[in-house]
Amino acid sequence: MMKLALGPLQYYWHRDTVFEFYQAMAESAVDIVYLGEAVCSRRHELRQSDWLDIARMLQGAGKQAVMSTMVLLESTSDVADMHKIVRDEEFLVEAGDMGAVHNLAGKRPFVAGPQLNIFNADTLAWMHGLGASRWVMPLEMRQSDLAVLLQSKPAGLQTEVFAYGRMPLAFSARCFTARHYNLPKDDCGFRCIEHPDGQLLQTREKESFLVINGIQTQSARVHNLIGDIPALRAAGVDILRLSPQSQHMDQIVAAFDTARRAEQPDPAALAAMRLFMPEAPCNGYWHGKPGLDLIETAAA
Repeated sequence: MMKLALGPLQYYWHRDTVFEFYQAMAESAVDIVYLGEAVCSRRHELRQSDWLDIARMLQGAGKQAVMSTMVLLESTSDVADMHKIVRDEEFLVEAGDMGAVHNLAGKRPFVAGPQLNIFNADTLAWMHGLGASRWVMPLEMRQSDLAVLLQSKPAGLQTEVFAYGRMPLAFSARCFTARHYNLPKDDCGFRCIEHPDGQLLQTREKESFLVINGIQTQSARVHNLIGDIPALRAAGVDILRLSPQSQHMDQIVAAFDTARRAEQPDPAALAAMRLFMPEAPCNGYWHGKPGLDLIETAAA
């Protein structure tokens, strides 16, 4: 049976909120939880020691805890923080960038994160040779391309697919949230904490377009592959990644848990989840279409 993973927290939440969230997730059906600041190094509600405390709590609840490194390193202090994470051998590490891969290669197993952009068999084999025990498929990869890669996948290498959440599309040295408030990045006032699911951007026609989340740009629509679970299972995917949101995460986890256990897909599953999603669903990338499209399947 495929496992469920909770991806790293993309947003900036208050410290107590973060602890309460992961306490609730400790009682949920997720098998794996990724932890740590993966977006912006200025976010300091939690220190590394706090993340480690949460990891130990989750481990005690029977979950596998994984420490994630940031995708975009912009300063020597960012690099130092990454070194601190990869040196700690208590938990498995998800490498968010090639700097983390370089520091983990040949030393211990690691997870190759989705932003490493592994799109072909040679790259996948090379990453496995460096020590990757698990890789996360790039968000833009098509189902058919994944099937080709998995035909020659190195033995013992786990495959994880981003299956739910607003997609992190880009990272920039500029902070878009600070820019929105006409503030300099180095004196941003941490305004992104006011937007626990990011800040929605709309077109002039009031159509949801993108979400800004500090230096990160996300999709406005919510990527949701619950209707594609039979195809994911048939392809040999080991793990489904669900990205945290501020409300109704327990219902989202429960829906995917029911779907992965079902012998037959529930045609109403996607519609039932819509109540718990911050925006309309999409799954276009998986089907080789524009990412914001929703391709109806027999299970959806």
